[in-house]
Amino acid sequence: MADTRRRGAELEEAILSAAADELREAGYPGLTMDRVARRAGTNKNAIYRRWPNRAALGLAAYRRLASAVRPPDTGALATDALELLRAANRHWSSPLGEILRALLADAPELMAELRGPGNDDGSDLWLAMLARAVARGEARPEALHPRVATVPVALLRNEYIARGAPHVPDEVLTEIIDLVYLPLVRR
Repeated sequence: MADTRRRGAELEEAILSAAADELREAGYPGLTMDRVARRAGTNKNAIYRRWPNRAALGLAAYRRLASAVRPPDTGALATDALELLRAANRHWSSPLGEILRALLADAPELMAELRGPGNDDGSDLWLAMLARAVARGEARPEALHPRVATVPVALLRNEYIARGAPHVPDEVLTEIIDLVYLPLVRR
């Protein structure tokens, strides 16, 4: 009889797939190591060898669910920035955004894992959009810094946290871009 036990990448794929399915069906509060292990056809030890806790597994599964977003390219910084901020607002007010908010409420330290190059804070998208604006002469080259580029996202996040808003109105998004972001990055 051949050994049919999964290992390595195949097992990790099964675990992530099971965790993503659990998140989709039960949200972060319903995500348990037992349910993921059962669904993946493995044991909890196999999961804990790869992810130290439920929050880390939840974040990995969230990343799997989050779709790749491309920065808009309308040819103008103002409309590109507003569209990118609207996309973030739609995401955060969606069921997937609810999963992210629950994850961060349970384990705020995960925010650090969402920041930085190649991670899900969106800085790569904002920097790409801003680089095009710099090339068109719409923005100062000095504005090409992750902290400057992602100011709209920080202000949007503040709306969710400080005001407890389930969805930020479009007029607030427009104010963030027109009153704060454009004056910050323009020549």
